[in-house]
Amino acid sequence: MSKADNMLSILWLLKTGKQLTAKQLADELEIHIRTVYRYIDALCASGVPIIADAGPGGGYKLLHPLNEAPLFFDLEEQKALVHAAQFAEEAGYPYGEALGRAVAKLKRYTNDEQREAIDRHEAGLNVISPSPDRTVAELLQALEQAVADGRTVRIDYRKERGEAAETRRLDPYGLVHWKSKWYVIGRCHLRDDVRSFRADRIERIHSTDDSFARPADFDARRYFLGSLLPGADAAIGTVKVRLTGYPDAIADLSEHWQFGHGIISQSKGEVVSRIPEASLTTYLPYMLLSYGGAVQVAEPPELKARMLEIATALVSHYGQG
Repeated sequence: MSKADNMLSILWLLKTGKQLTAKQLADELEIHIRTVYRYIDALCASGVPIIADAGPGGGYKLLHPLNEAPLFFDLEEQKALVHAAQFAEEAGYPYGEALGRAVAKLKRYTNDEQREAIDRHEAGLNVISPSPDRTVAELLQALEQAVADGRTVRIDYRKERGEAAETRRLDPYGLVHWKSKWYVIGRCHLRDDVRSFRADRIERIHSTDDSFARPADFDARRYFLGSLLPGADAAIGTVKVRLTGYPDAIADLSEHWQFGHGIISQSKGEVVSRIPEASLTTYLPYMLLSYGGAVQVAEPPELKARMLEIATALVSHYGQG
């Protein structure tokens, strides 16, 4: 067993209330008696109230019943927790303050050598992502609690910027983080169907006394990606797009979330993908314009026409000055 496992085993043996000698502990765990002494010292250093009675009939025991057992993490586990906290912070994790306290507690209950190693690993990793909306943290906490409790909520939700909010009753099934935005997935009572709602468009949330049972086979991640990115073989609601251009630009496009999901074929200077039809007039043309002349639209003609319309409007807008 690892050091952490052996230390935890010693703790559980002492929690039985018995007074055990170092030899008894060593025999039970099949380790050297000197190793037991080192583990006892480490447990005491971490705050476990162990006392030793010398002489015949003596041994180790707990000073008082221990209700909270300390956790023992090796360096790899400590490093992973600290790094995970950095990713969560960049994603706008709603329990960031509690996570910060947990990491601080982790450092506080390590020795100087371990703390120095943790600090080195923490300084060696940086996570850079678009700044999340920190103002929705309290709202996300309320939504997460409602998901866990199976509690229906009322939300004041606006579909688009500038629109008036409307009140909806929602059975929240889960939260999803996607491209620096948080979404809540659940059954909308108004539509009597599962819908996704952007958290930053929820102006207010109100708890209710009503409860619900989430479908046992429901997966918020699968639902969200399925509604966002229909399968490559799904003809309904999608359209085939063929792009040509510089190999580097085509390779970059092929890794994009919208193209990569529905790729039909790909070569050095061409990619063919099936994407949601609505994207032809909304998101896609603006994204392709950012590549300038490095990418050309081979089909469909509707996409080429929409890009020309947007480019003409931009020329007119900036030519007025």
